[in-house]
Amino acid sequence: MRPIRTPKINVPKAVLGAALVATAFGAHVSADASTATTANTQPQAAQAQQAATNQNTRVNVSASQVLAVAKAQVGTSENAAGGGTKFQQWYANSQRAAETVQRDGGNRQDYLNAAWCSMFVSWVGEQTGARPQVGWDAYTVTHAKWFAANDRWGQEAKPGAVVFFSWSGSKDISSIDHVGFVVKDNGDGTISTIEGNTGNGKVEERVRPTSQVAGYGYPSYAA
Repeated sequence: MRPIRTPKINVPKAVLGAALVATAFGAHVSADASTATTANTQPQAAQAQQAATNQNTRVNVSASQVLAVAKAQVGTSENAAGGGTKFQQWYANSQRAAETVQRDGGNRQDYLNAAWCSMFVSWVGEQTGARPQVGWDAYTVTHAKWFAANDRWGQEAKPGAVVFFSWSGSKDISSIDHVGFVVKDNGDGTISTIEGNTGNGKVEERVRPTSQVAGYGYPSYAA
């Protein structure tokens, strides 16, 4: 289990990483989770508009390129307060942070010590030029809904897919706790992944049972 330490900030109407009061502003509730504790309050119309933005944009980036950048971050660790990563700093200064603060409340500084699994996925998308297909948010549930709204959601593990976990085993998007990238399907009921904000607050390569997967988001990568 992760050593007990100062919990990450929770903010009213939170949202992120596993809900901006949960996966983005939530405290660590399990050793590997960015746990969602609040419902998504984003209006459906705004959600649909956000979904339409970017997903129609093609990118000349392959799954292997995205995974290479994600793997290069393995070992990056947060500080004792749950912050200090470049992923949180980038997100707090991004246009998306301004939008999610307006949506969820709080302020940009709240992201600096918030759970950052979804921020890590978003950062990798930004760095590789694949953000229009990978998406960006600090709230895992909203991030997953973005894929679903664009008919890029399913139950098959594919390299480079964005994998969303529910520790309860639920397939309900609202139950999502954590997110990362699929490296490969191991063919034995497990997948290999690269995830941020896991273990002791690090980027790590993991092997996860598919029973914990709520679903997969599929970026439209270049061949």
